[in-house]
This record gives sequence, structure tokens and C-alpha cells, in this order.
Amino acid sequence: MHSSFAPTRRSSLNTSVPVDRARVLDTLVNNLQGMAYRCLDDASWTMLFVSQGCLELTGHGPEELVEGCVSWEELTFPEDRLRVRREITAATAAGRRFAVQYRILTSAGQVKWVVERGIAVADENGRTVIEGFIEDVSVRHLTLEALEHAELRYRHIFEHASEGIFQTTRDGRYLAANPALAKLYGYATPEELIADLADIERRLYVRESRRDEFRRLMEAHGEVINFESEVYCRDGSKIWISENAHIVRGAHGELICYEGTVQDVTERKSYQEQLERQANHDLLTGLPNRNLLGDRLDQSISRAERLGYFLALVFIDLDNFKFINDSLGHAAGDQLLVEIARRLRGCLRTSDTVARQGGDEFVLVLNDHYQVNSIISLLERVLVEIGRPVSLSGREFQVGASLGVALYPQDGGDASSLLKHADVAMYAAKDRGRNNFQFFTRELNHLADERLNLESAMRSGIEQDEFAVHFQPKVDHRRRIVGVEALARWNSPEFGQVAPDRFIPIAEETGLIVPLTEMILKKAFAAAVGWAPTHGHAIQVAVNLSPKLFLGEEIVSRIAALLREAGLAPERVELEITESVFLGDSERAVRILSEFKDLGVGLAMDDFGTGYSSLSYLRRFPLDIIKIDRSLVTGVEHEEELAMIARAVISLGQSLRKTVVAEGVENQAQFDFLRYQGCDEFQGYLIARPMPADEFRQLLARSGGQL
Repeated sequence: MHSSFAPTRRSSLNTSVPVDRARVLDTLVNNLQGMAYRCLDDASWTMLFVSQGCLELTGHGPEELVEGCVSWEELTFPEDRLRVRREITAATAAGRRFAVQYRILTSAGQVKWVVERGIAVADENGRTVIEGFIEDVSVRHLTLEALEHAELRYRHIFEHASEGIFQTTRDGRYLAANPALAKLYGYATPEELIADLADIERRLYVRESRRDEFRRLMEAHGEVINFESEVYCRDGSKIWISENAHIVRGAHGELICYEGTVQDVTERKSYQEQLERQANHDLLTGLPNRNLLGDRLDQSISRAERLGYFLALVFIDLDNFKFINDSLGHAAGDQLLVEIARRLRGCLRTSDTVARQGGDEFVLVLNDHYQVNSIISLLERVLVEIGRPVSLSGREFQVGASLGVALYPQDGGDASSLLKHADVAMYAAKDRGRNNFQFFTRELNHLADERLNLESAMRSGIEQDEFAVHFQPKVDHRRRIVGVEALARWNSPEFGQVAPDRFIPIAEETGLIVPLTEMILKKAFAAAVGWAPTHGHAIQVAVNLSPKLFLGEEIVSRIAALLREAGLAPERVELEITESVFLGDSERAVRILSEFKDLGVGLAMDDFGTGYSSLSYLRRFPLDIIKIDRSLVTGVEHEEELAMIARAVISLGQSLRKTVVAEGVENQAQFDFLRYQGCDEFQGYLIARPMPADEFRQLLARSGGQL
């Protein structure tokens, strides 16, 4: 005490006046808010001294407490007495300080919470006494008690809420979860959920981007409201949830966590989807109805405008539906509509739409067609599918359909115009005898008619052996004939000479390419057997295989059989393929190529330089020859860019030890340039035009194989 007060007193008073330590101590003790005391360690805690603060604390003056009128044991709350004595006795026995909290009763009967701190010491006579200080902590205790009650209430809400409650970090880890959330996601306890679901973004949301959207909204607004997402449960099943959450920040504004609630809204979502489906789908067939058709058509028009493709709108009206519906009843009519809907869905790609307009009318929205021929091919398939027999009431029936077609943008720039014009075209199809399709414009109808007639004539022409094989020679750099390419030619009794660029696409789309190619192979092999070697080498015959034929069943064994039948060695045959055979099942393509290699035939990549991944094919697949497409040859003698590409292709072929053949060589300058770059073989009008087998045989005899 002396050291604490001495500096102050020296600065303001005469230094010769001594400090009255007893007075200072008495002033301090009696002005403290609380009661300083000395008592005996006996049954009554007999007070030997108490400070003036006892009056405010207990309502009793010092004389009452010291003279024994009121003992401290009596003032101690009855339920607390045993605990207090036990704690103080243990501390004094160990010679350490104590601090104990308990209740007392004041003279007015008020209950107060106090904290008593003290220690057992020896007094002036060597007797053990307890000295300490007792202060009122009722307000603090009530505050803590209120906090405890609030925490208890929150914990009760947290534990027993029907909604899921969570706290997560920004990067997607759970800090806390209640039992309702654990149950919602299929976990037995919150602890299991927190331990297992450590990566919310990838483990919880079906669409990972939803967590990014959740964070974006949080950072923009500080909260999310009714944030709906599809999520995975522990067992892999999916549910829909709605989240309400906010950011919890610290005293300095730093982000502590995300906190919020989760509700299962699967049932509501399912009900909404059901209502939406009823509003947008035909109840009988499940197809889009008029409402959804309008939306799909608007989307398709926007897409067609953006990409520059054709969009075809097809209006379909079933023929003879009324007869079946009236004679067999509505149940049979409904069954027929459901079956037709199924067949139409089977004809289309996922990017297309088939809708039911009402009654026996359907609408097709055909996207992403870059030529009318592919639309025509699809419409033919639709008619075939609709026309297949259908079993109704134990009997087989056959129905047809009248199809009207309108194209965007030629026949209308909006959905209403297209529907109107397709409907007009559909009635034109009915007027032409039904079970056919008509375009809205006369020109396209003429094209469709011609295509249909050509297809029919082709079928007949293959059966009647109207197709011939012409041979275009290939020469080496010395212009010696080393091989030929077999090409189909068609002289139709009905259409006259039909160019390959007219009949080949139809053959590809209709599947007629398979019997046509087999016929070319057969005739080419038979002709090649009779060709004498030139310059000591047998002349090779090359035939182009369509992807459909190449990837068909048992193609290797079928060609092997044709070779045996003709008596032609496999080494004299080259099979030309395009890279489209690799765009689907490339493993199957590799297997077929390997089988051809085992057979002994040569393999060529046709139209090289026009595909987007030809280089990778050359590296991966067992090809012997690459044929530079004519588009890279025409103009090569005066266009530097083409010349650079041609040089690169030839150099690549040489590096990979492939034979490089240039197609479409039409003048001497092209020949000289390509020969100088190291091209191996040449084919084109400069060398010779395609010619019949007899004419080629005469050419060989006349030229000795030198052109």
C-alpha cells in the first residue's frame, strides 16, 4: 500500500507528513461494493469483522453480523449451504484460494447471487481464520442465465425443427446440421452427414453449377430466398429442395459462414410438373400439344435463323382414321393414335419435335437440315412407318397419311404462317390421292416428285441390270497405267443418262447403295481378271465403299466371296473409304480394316483434306493410300495456299510411307507441280475420262499401258 500511494502524496503534500495506513485501508475496505470479512471456520461462519458493504449486500449492519445476531450460515441459501461448505473446506485443507458462487437471503427476504473469494490464514494469535470478499453478481448471473435459456431454446428449435437447418463454409463444407437435415438427405445423424458430405458442390447438387449460383446470389445480395435445386440423397435417389439462407459475418464484417434452412419440395415440384405436363402435353399420347408446339416452333425458327439450316414443318392427317374410329369404337381409335405417336417418335431425332394437333392430326418440327433431299428421305420413312399394319381389336389394319410440308424461311417467317401453309400443302396431298406428301411450293414438289421417281427407277434399274461400270485410269509419274477406279454409270430407259451426283445421294439415303456397290464390285472384279499386266505389274482396281456397306454385317467375308467367285487375287484390289466411317464406332472400323488387311486388299482414304480429323486417322488406322481431294488440286498451279496444302499432304504421305494419289488432275501444269512435289499417282481428265470396260481394254492394247 505504501508504494502505491507514496508518489501521489509526495507530489501534493508535505513529504514530512507520514501516511496513515490504517485510515487508507479502512477507507478502501469500507467503500468497496461488496463485503470484506474475516470469520471463523466453524459451523456458523462466525464473523469477526465485516466491512460497511455488508449493509447494501445483506440488509444487515456490521454489528448484527459480528455480534452473532445473524450468522452467515443462516444467510446462505439452504439448498446451497452443503455445497458451499464442501468447496471452502476442500480449499482451506489444501491451503489454496477459493471462489464459490451461491445464493444468500437478505433481511428483506430477497435472494441474491454472490461470489465469495477468500483464503484461510493465521490471525495475530496463530488461530486459523478465513478472510475474503463477497460481491453481488445477481445481474451478471441473470444475464448468463438468460443466455443459457436462449441457447437452450435455440438448441431445442435446432434439434426438433421439422425443417433442415445448416451452417456451411463458403467452399462447401458443413459446419453444423440438425437431425431434420440429416434425415432429409438419408443420414442417421448430423455427425454422419457432416463427416460424409464434405464436398457439397460435387456430392450434393445434381447440377454442380447450382452451388456457384448459390454463392453468386449470396455475394450479390447477402441471402438467397426460395433457392430450388435437385440434389442427391445418400442412397443415390434425387429430391428437390428449397433453401433460404444468409451470410453470417463477424465483428469486422468478415464472412464466417452461410446459415439457413432447407425444405423438401419434391412433392410440390412433382405436382407443378404434372400440371405443366397436363397444360403442355396431350393426355392420350403424351406428345406435346398445341401450347408446347408453339413454343418449340418459335425456338426452332430462332435456331434455323441463327445457323442457316432448313426448318421443315410437317402437318400430318391420318387417312381412314374416321372409318376405324366409327366402326371399332373410340377405344380402338385411341389405341391407333397412341401407336402412331410411338412410331413417329421413333422416326425422329431428339432435336426434332412430334406433337398432336388434335383429333388424328400430328405435326412434326424437323430441325437442322441443310438440303431438301434429307427431308424428303425422312418423310418417306414416316410414310412407311405409318403404313405398317397395326393390330386393333384382334384384326390387322393399314392406315396411310397425308403430309403437308412448309419450309422456313421460304414458306413463312413465323409459326402461324408455317402452320397455315403446311395445312394447305396437307390438303394438296389429300387431293393427290392420299398416303403421300406435298410441299407448299411447286418447285419443291417437283424436286420431291423427281426424287421419288428416281428412287423407284433405281430400284427397278438395279433389278434390271441397268447400271454399268466405267473405269478411270490412274498413272504413275511416268504416266504408266498402274490402276483404275471403278465408277457406276446409269443409263435409265425413263430418265436417260443420270449423273452420279443425282443418283448416288439417293442411293445413300435409301440404302440402295448396298446392292448398287455389290453390283459394281462384281462387275469390276470380273473385268479386272482379263487385264494383262503392264510394265511387269498387274493393274489394280479401286472401288469406293459406302459407310453403310463398310460397317454392315460380314462385309469382309462378302467381298472375299466375290473375289473367289471372280478368281481375282485380293492384292489387285483397293477399297476406298471416307473418314465418315470413323465418326461412329471407330473401334469397329479399325477391326474391319484389320480384317481387310489380313485378306490382302489395299486400303485407301478417299477425299483426303476435306475432313476435320484426317491426320489422326492416318496415324491410327492401317491405311495404304491417301487420295488428295480434287478440291485441293483444282487451282494448285496458281494458288499459293492450295500449293502449300498439297505440299504438306504429299510430304505427310511420304513420311508415313503411304502412296499419295491426286484426283481431278485436269492440266499439265497441275501434273508437273504434283509430280515435282513427289506425288506417286495421278487421276483426272488430263490422263483419261472414265470409260466402259471394253474401251479400257482397247486402250491398254493400243497404248501398251503408257498414256
